[in-house]
Amino acid sequence: MAAGRQSGIGKFALRQAGKLALLLASACAVTFALISQSPIDPTQAYIGADLLRVGAEQREAIAAYWGLDDPPLQRFWAWMASLLQGDFGTSMIHRAPVSEVIVERFLSSFALMIAAWLLSGILGFAAGVAAAMRRETWLDRAIKWYCYALSSTPTFWAGLLLLIVFTVWLPIFPVGLGTPAGVPAGDVTWLDRARHMILPALTLSITGISNIALHTRAKLVDVLASDYVLFARAKGEEGFLLFRRHGLRNILLPAVTLQFASFSELFGGAVLVEQIFSYPGLGKATVEASTRGDVPLLLGIVLFSALFVFAGNLLAELIYRWVDPRIREGQSE
Repeated sequence: MAAGRQSGIGKFALRQAGKLALLLASACAVTFALISQSPIDPTQAYIGADLLRVGAEQREAIAAYWGLDDPPLQRFWAWMASLLQGDFGTSMIHRAPVSEVIVERFLSSFALMIAAWLLSGILGFAAGVAAAMRRETWLDRAIKWYCYALSSTPTFWAGLLLLIVFTVWLPIFPVGLGTPAGVPAGDVTWLDRARHMILPALTLSITGISNIALHTRAKLVDVLASDYVLFARAKGEEGFLLFRRHGLRNILLPAVTLQFASFSELFGGAVLVEQIFSYPGLGKATVEASTRGDVPLLLGIVLFSALFVFAGNLLAELIYRWVDPRIREGQSE
């Protein structure tokens, strides 16, 4: 039994490692191919506003320094060779190692995404439970209306609306940025950072509530219509006691899986939100790298984001296996 379980764990680890390697290789190849076909001239984007003051010789020197005149396939293999040695390259925009830029920006984005992820998961699950327990009432209709409206609302539009309401009409929160403007980094407190993060996190969370709420409601409605719940009602169980004994376990696993699988949507939404609020995170760095032709930084961000999403999905699967013993038994068999 123990040997079979260890063999199952080893096969699972090898299978996940193979999936990750294939995912990262495909993401790098597709991203580099798209960048190579982009109409953006990396040399011109690198020079920027000084284009008129830079001569042809200087342009050639810049292109030669960054390897922009080399064939695309040669540049890709050179980047892959450096990557295998642990070197992500140097960012053309920031003039710093790509790994340092990603780590610095990711710390800001991670705090934002975790806050939005927890808020959307907790509120979405609670809203779905409340709608199912009060089915066909005004509360159920209000929650469904909110979910249907928000599920079709673009993230950038919700961000602009919150920006207008809470910074222009009601000047409660700062307009943008991750820290107060003009304040030295050493003088910025965690309360300042949290205050600047409220609106971006709220924007991400309110658009992410819909999926988890509607999914939880549908699952709980099916559970409440089952025979064993009808039998429990006949014994006098109702309300929160009924939900805790017969509903929570049946809807928690699908909700956890769905919430962890939303990492990709969360990262995509963060790109737009950070751009709207000028939040200095990984999403804003992605836009800068793509519009200014910073290939090393963009490839590094793509690798990191793919790894981040894969880790979220893998964590969801591991939690599912840990919570549900039937999956572990099926794998061991």
